[in-house]
Amino acid sequence: MKLGIVGWRGMVGQVLMERMSAEGDFDFFETSFFSTSNAGGSHPFKHLKNANPVLQDAYNTKELALMDVIVTCQGGDYTKAVFKNLRDLGFKGYWIDAASAIRMEENSTIILDPVNMSVIKSALLAGKKDFIGGNCTVSLMLMALGGLFTQGHIEWMTSQTYQAASGGGARHMNELLQQMKYITDRVLGAEANLSDKILSVEKNVTTLMGHNDFPKENFGQSLACNLIPWIDSDLGNGQSREEWKASAEGNKILGTKSIIPIDGTCVRVSSMRCHAQALTIKLKSAIPLDEIEGLLAAHNPWVMVVPNNKTESIKYLTPEFASGKLTVPVGRLRKLEMGDHYLNAFTVGDQLLWGAAEPLRRMLKILIDFKS
Repeated sequence: MKLGIVGWRGMVGQVLMERMSAEGDFDFFETSFFSTSNAGGSHPFKHLKNANPVLQDAYNTKELALMDVIVTCQGGDYTKAVFKNLRDLGFKGYWIDAASAIRMEENSTIILDPVNMSVIKSALLAGKKDFIGGNCTVSLMLMALGGLFTQGHIEWMTSQTYQAASGGGARHMNELLQQMKYITDRVLGAEANLSDKILSVEKNVTTLMGHNDFPKENFGQSLACNLIPWIDSDLGNGQSREEWKASAEGNKILGTKSIIPIDGTCVRVSSMRCHAQALTIKLKSAIPLDEIEGLLAAHNPWVMVVPNNKTESIKYLTPEFASGKLTVPVGRLRKLEMGDHYLNAFTVGDQLLWGAAEPLRRMLKILIDFKS
């Protein structure tokens, strides 16, 4: 099969290349790398035996149409610029996309195979060709709670997210570092212990965030020593688009016949990588806690049920632990004071892996099996 890859230099693209190389996925394809800025140049993957050494033009729909499969991590603007024209040209191949641009279209299938393999297989058998990675927080939430969702135990759920700077992209990560440096350079200096005057230091930090030269081009304000309780566009009803995605995409991934309401508040925090979520779940029945833990642990090989104690919670339910791992820890599991039908949970995961690159990589393997 001829595989074209677009957006391989970006953050998600780099993670995808690392995972595909580690798993030997390129052995199954004749690969061409496409570039939006350096067509005719060379790519850094010289070790790949079946790869075209010359970069192709990512806007050349005739070249793209020669591929059997296209994987893009280039972003929504690229998808909007190319996808429809490519299909209109007669491209009959598979389009696998990390961006949200066509995620909710009728012919698109959101991919998260440990959770919705049956939905993916049904789409393939129906002749569908557009397979799109889901929103990062939604995918991580479903990976963690798949054992409850797929067994039909959840009536509704609220999610309060703690989303890392990397959710905005590499520039946002870099700006967070710049903000940290701006503050510490002006507060710490040669003096490391400021405990005896910490209240005046705190006031100084708050003042620094308002300086005209404070780096905030991407975030619009400080994320360092701060948080931002709004992610994505305003839908005009008090809800952000990121919050809307939880129910809209979550139910589409699951292929639910009856909508499971999922809503909450999405917050940007100053971790570099990995998204976390605090979850309140209304169960359809009063399932015992040990049974819940068993259902979650048995659902997929990557979920890690963390015992609800302080030592293990602060060790495993953190971006520090989850970064760079396929493991999706879920813990703080306990019944709430509201009653035996109400469950508390907290989960964290690497949004660049299960939240972005890994479902794309695994979709390629699914296609290989489907075509063989």
